Amino acid sequence: MTARRDDRRYTGLRWIALDCNDEQMTEDGMAAQRHVTMNDVAKRAGVSLKTVSNVVNGYRFVRDATRRKVLDAIDELGYSVNVVAKSLREGRSNVIGISLPDMRLPYFAELYSCLAGEARAAGRRVIFAPSGVSRTNELDVLHGSFASLIDGLILSPKYLTGGDADKLNVDYPIVLIGEQMRTNARDRVITENEHGIYRATASLVAKGCRRIAVVGVGGKGVASEPMRLRGYRHALEDTGIALDTSLEIPADIWYQPAGADAVGVLFRDGLRVDGIVCMNDLLAMGVMQELRRRGVLVPDDVKVVGYDDSIDAQYFAPSLSSVDPDLRSVARTAIALLCARIDGVDPSSIDALRSVIPSPNASSQTTVSSVAPSVTAASESSESPAASRTGSYVVSRTGSSRSDAAANSGTPESVTGYVTVTVPSKLVERESTAVR
Repeated sequence: MTARRDDRRYTGLRWIALDCNDEQMTEDGMAAQRHVTMNDVAKRAGVSLKTVSNVVNGYRFVRDATRRKVLDAIDELGYSVNVVAKSLREGRSNVIGISLPDMRLPYFAELYSCLAGEARAAGRRVIFAPSGVSRTNELDVLHGSFASLIDGLILSPKYLTGGDADKLNVDYPIVLIGEQMRTNARDRVITENEHGIYRATASLVAKGCRRIAVVGVGGKGVASEPMRLRGYRHALEDTGIALDTSLEIPADIWYQPAGADAVGVLFRDGLRVDGIVCMNDLLAMGVMQELRRRGVLVPDDVKVVGYDDSIDAQYFAPSLSSVDPDLRSVARTAIALLCARIDGVDPSSIDALRSVIPSPNASSQTTVSSVAPSVTAASESSESPAASRTGSYVVSRTGSSRSDAAANSGTPESVTGYVTVTVPSKLVERESTAVR
């Protein structure tokens, strides 16, 4: 009978080795754990130090019986790799950094979950550092000790802008997510903000709404706000509804209380509405709760639509229609781009990106249907009204440049310039019954 192959792989990458069996005594008589070393594993398994190293590093040409002995010894002793030492030896940590602002917002919490899942699927580990605390904090993420632990970084800044492109001059790859830092100096993945709100507003018009307010104008530190407001205005224009700026309701912070306050403004000023577009789901929930408190039925009296299609929106009562920015595709694209840069390969050669990123020889300006990418010249804004209103998948490519990995390793230039990918959004409409 053929022996069963041991398919275990060593994946015990930890920041410090916590699991040890051997103890030493400190001066005060307390037991202290001693770090288990590779030598300890070799002795326990009865093999050479080199054999243990081969197993830990995934070397294929190790006999199954030997691999089982080493893996058993690792399990028994609780051996784990010192990440910093390993990265110093190999020049690579196999770790991706993720830095996002305000994890209290469902949008960023879900985005992180998607990014971490895609990173794991790509065989990379993840460490997190918050951005959005301050400008100094974001610069420290880029240039401080955090950067020494990672092979590349996914960054969604809140304070750094396109004028800070020089701050991205680091020796590791970066992929930017979001609209805050508009620059051609790095790869970017953005969402279709303008067209998303355009669709949401147009859907209310299609349902008979003629007095449509928008909530979230002037959002503090929200780079997508101007694009969403533009989408709202364009939808009214294209459907023949006159713009009434008194229905553009401010909300500095995009949380439920600001949505409730917006309804208070509408009632205070005697503004009659039959539809409300909210710039995120939290605002929409606050709006709906306050309307209900005031005896206004949703959707019978006023129809409400949100943005983000968060989990809360999916289970809210009454149910909430919402724009889905497709964060899974955002994450998949960002991680695939970053891994390509780390590995020094052309992103257009990666399966996950081939349908999105054109080859270097593609025409610099092509227009196609909404189900396929369109390529715009690098000088054009990927968030331009024309692009957003057609719902096109937009990819901008900058001039030729070496990848970070190629530049650092001295390998021949094989990767073209940075790209900006705009991921299409979609409106998720849900049947809703008024909660009385």
